[in-house]
Amino acid sequence: MKEATGELNMTVITVVAIAAVAAFFYAFVWPSIKTTIQRNNQCANTSSCTCNGKTCSCYYIDDNGQEAGPVTCPNPDNTATT
Repeated sequence: MKEATGELNMTVITVVAIAAVAAFFYAFVWPSIKTTIQRNNQCANTSSCTCNGKTCSCYYIDDNGQEAGPVTCPNPDNTATT
């Protein structure tokens, strides 16, 4: 009986540890991943950009087909454009 209780305790500890890791991921890691995915999608759908150095200020086409923004996107060419 003591062995079964010990195994149950380890199962409970394992489930609580997995829940803690999942809660940490959902509360702290996932929001930054989601924001990065959204910004990458916005930068991929740009309609006009003004670049200066390593960044560009761009307007993008949103899900409704309307121009929105601005959003800051990387400038891979490092050239200034207007």
